[in-house]
Amino acid sequence: MTYRVQKGLVYLVGAGPGDPGLLSIKAKSILEKADIVIYDNLVNPKVLEWLKPEARSIFVGKSSGQHSIPQEEINALLVKEAKNDVSIVRLKGGDPLVFGRAGEEVDTLDSAGIHYEIVPGITAAIACAAYAGIPISQRNISSSIIFLTGHENPEKTSLNLDFKEYAKSNATLCIYMGIGQLKRIVGELLEGGLNKDTPVAIIENGTYVKQRSCFSTLSQIIEDSEAMSIKAPAIVFVGDVVNSRSQYNWFEEKPLFGKKILVPRPRKQAGELSQLLENYGADVLEVPFIDIQEDYNRDSITNVFTDITSYEWIVFTSSNGVDLFFNLLDKAYQDIRSIGLSQIATVGKATARAVRNHKLKVSLMPEVANSNALADALIEHQTLDNVKILLVTGDKNSDVLFKRLQDEGRAIVDRLPLYKNVRTDLSENENFQRFKESGADCVLFTSSSTVHNYVEATKSLEFPKGLNPKFGSIGVKTSETLRKHNMPIAFESPKANLDNFVVETLSYFRNTK
Repeated sequence: MTYRVQKGLVYLVGAGPGDPGLLSIKAKSILEKADIVIYDNLVNPKVLEWLKPEARSIFVGKSSGQHSIPQEEINALLVKEAKNDVSIVRLKGGDPLVFGRAGEEVDTLDSAGIHYEIVPGITAAIACAAYAGIPISQRNISSSIIFLTGHENPEKTSLNLDFKEYAKSNATLCIYMGIGQLKRIVGELLEGGLNKDTPVAIIENGTYVKQRSCFSTLSQIIEDSEAMSIKAPAIVFVGDVVNSRSQYNWFEEKPLFGKKILVPRPRKQAGELSQLLENYGADVLEVPFIDIQEDYNRDSITNVFTDITSYEWIVFTSSNGVDLFFNLLDKAYQDIRSIGLSQIATVGKATARAVRNHKLKVSLMPEVANSNALADALIEHQTLDNVKILLVTGDKNSDVLFKRLQDEGRAIVDRLPLYKNVRTDLSENENFQRFKESGADCVLFTSSSTVHNYVEATKSLEFPKGLNPKFGSIGVKTSETLRKHNMPIAFESPKANLDNFVVETLSYFRNTK
């Protein structure tokens, strides 16, 4: 379902507590069409990947070493941009109207005569409880829920709320932003008569794969949370329903939960593997040791496209090549039918998926995703004698496929390089900094090139004792490269595809518990 987005209108959108999958369909649709997105620090950065390329994103939250932008300035910014006749999303963590300042923003927009819409989000108490296995209302235990804030006003250092009164209720207490005032909150609840053995849970980074849960009692929660170094953002739950966590604890029981796994690929290439790993609970660090840049000869492009219908096969070795090829083709012809009757072959599933995204059929794909397997498949599929083939590649692709099609298949092969791999500056990459500081449980290598790039970027790294990562390989060729660099292989996928690689990763961690 899609939604029409109006210019000059401000959408106050709830981004939920963290997991991007918890955003509503409406919220996602509006984000995809927005011209400007103004967002807070509690918004998961992955949500911003949905923005159209030309959209502007403006950060107005508080981050390390940086004070938050005053609310008055945010209000003024909303008015200013809305008057430029653009569509604006004010993106807020959780729900815009639950312990946020959306009310002040709405008042400002009303006064300026600017129209707005509010798109609710799942609030932290609901989502974090679900991901921690806490049924915040449960028959015969708790039939009421109270949402409270541990910090009523950013300018205040104390609370007006009297927690002694809430201690007398039989409700489940859900306390937002309570970490800074935890000692006072606990003291008042005990003073109000709440039993010292009342179950308490604090959920840090709820719904993220880095979620941590501290389960304790009212008398012990301060000591236990300090021992775990629990920090904001976190939400506190108080009540007997917390004891039901073992029955409903599905999220933290995922097979890769708590495992930090480095995927050394650019986001576009890492996306599918990362998603598969995150589905099993892994904390995935995507670190693009290389970047993909367009790099092609315009004369070669012209020559190829002029004679594009002469090719019986167009062969793609990566999804990058697919997207660049069809973007250039569109600029030249604006008609996908210009490729004529050419059949398409791809090296693997991800590349095939990129082709299908352009509404085209993949005629041939080997079971094993490598150049030799693709050459075997093409040679076995038909006689290639004098068959004209276009091979779309990057600058680092091996010559194996080209030579085998030409020498063994006796095909006429034109190679069209469209991109190059360049080293990435990782000095400000947050995931790489996390990796440098605390290592990872595992690094998953999907190609020989990722091994080379990893080695080059990490040759001077010294991990703290016991934090050296294990290495997983997607297949035989990648394993050969790892051995050349004297990197011990913890496990190797029997088939060179992502599904099997993830299965092997699961098996490895299952057997090393």
